Amino acid sequence: MRFGLVCLAVTTALIAGAWAWLGSPVPVAQSPFGAGEKLYCVSYAPFRGSQTPFDPNTSIPAAQIEADLVQLAKLTDCVRIYAVDQGLEHVAPIAARLGLKVLQGLWISSNAEKTRAQFEAAVDIANRYPDTIRAVVVGNEVLLRGDLSAGDLAATIRAMKARVKVPVTYADVWEFWLRSPDVAAAVDFVTIHILPYWEDFPIPASTAGAHIDAIRRQVAAAFAGKEVIIGEVGWPSAGRMREGALPSPANQARVIQDVLALAKRDNVKVNVIEAFDQPWKRALEGVVGGHWGLFDDADHKAKFTFGQAVSNHPHWPWQAAGGIAFAALVFGVAYALRRQTPTPTAWLAVTGNAIAGGGLIGLSIANLPIESLYVSGWLRSLAFLAVAVVAPIAASAAIMRGVALPPFSRVIGPAGGRVRDPLALLIGAVMMATMLLALIVALGLVFDPRYRDCPFAPLTAAVVPLLLHSLVMPRPSGARAAAEVSAAAVLAASVPYIVLNETFANWQALWVAAMLAALAVTLARVRDARG
Repeated sequence: MRFGLVCLAVTTALIAGAWAWLGSPVPVAQSPFGAGEKLYCVSYAPFRGSQTPFDPNTSIPAAQIEADLVQLAKLTDCVRIYAVDQGLEHVAPIAARLGLKVLQGLWISSNAEKTRAQFEAAVDIANRYPDTIRAVVVGNEVLLRGDLSAGDLAATIRAMKARVKVPVTYADVWEFWLRSPDVAAAVDFVTIHILPYWEDFPIPASTAGAHIDAIRRQVAAAFAGKEVIIGEVGWPSAGRMREGALPSPANQARVIQDVLALAKRDNVKVNVIEAFDQPWKRALEGVVGGHWGLFDDADHKAKFTFGQAVSNHPHWPWQAAGGIAFAALVFGVAYALRRQTPTPTAWLAVTGNAIAGGGLIGLSIANLPIESLYVSGWLRSLAFLAVAVVAPIAASAAIMRGVALPPFSRVIGPAGGRVRDPLALLIGAVMMATMLLALIVALGLVFDPRYRDCPFAPLTAAVVPLLLHSLVMPRPSGARAAAEVSAAAVLAASVPYIVLNETFANWQALWVAAMLAALAVTLARVRDARG
């Protein structure tokens, strides 16, 4: 028991130390702007919570928009909007009252009728509020989506210029400008999007500022007779890594600060994306899509303040305390269910289970609402959380009781051949659930990886106890279990592809791949005692 207490003390120290390190504040540089200076512009979408532009019946009330613009007026002189309906028609008159400027967008799509309606509405707004509309943005990333040809888009831009007195532009990812000189010739100024996170070869936050500067100079050189402004630039505060590009509040603050320093130094006009988090974008881009805002969606609170350190895990003391309590529960269950004096090896295995579960349970719970979308997403996330909670406890109890991992055939097979021990049934069920969830993750990262999350925290909390149990407990004699071997083969085959596709710069993907490999080893070690 004394050795077990020492192991518990070490576990407690490790969990507390890890969370203190993760939660430690990261310094944020002072704003490059002087007193009274504001951002040139910020992208604004008015949708909150479950509000979505995908619902044609959505119409944001003017009062909600006014409350948002009052808040944004403290930060910026201008908002960029992307359409003229669903309540966005209120933006220009409200902005006029508040002294804000507007980059007025209209949404161009492959639907000609809807595009005409957007066009006419934008003309009306620009002509009614010429002192407020800084420019009309005729379409957003139309060439990227392939909704119009470059020739048709240029013709639409020229048609807008003939109808309004304010400047007219178009906005798209920088590569599409370089491919479309006819479009550049039609606009009054060039509006480029530079999003280092979304580049084909993602750029880490540490070098994002230099990348943005280089791209802007490249486009400016290509269109020497045109002003080039940055129409979208930003960094997400949450979501999956793409190679070395890690979303986090600290990285968001760093990239925004670097961009604004560039804007100040070279007198570049920069529109930051975006004002508020937009949860509806998660349906398009995964978790990361809903976390580009300078303010969160829940209470419109700023994610960082220039000159003040920011923590990527501000609630870490509670997460550490919860993890320590969970680790104590793992040790307590293991001690209470022991059949004889535990060996040091058994205690070490329990320690590994408690560290994996206790160290990551706080992160698993925190990510639950972030990574869950729709019923299917919530079911998957809750299932992950369930195995992350149950596996460390069940595996530790099984080690202390000397209960081996049963093959799947003895968990869900014919009644006469099933194991009778409830603990064996429980750990067998946990291993089955973990295997199914791991297969979903593995296949998703192989066949459709771009917007897939890397649930390394709950996967680790579930897999490590199963692996340690497999290594510590003597294996029954008998043939390899066919279902387990088949699943292990699929998981093992996915690992090299995930590593190579995500690259060695993506530690989240490497972590997930390691857990998939560990689970494959665990499954391959299962034996069917019936032979």
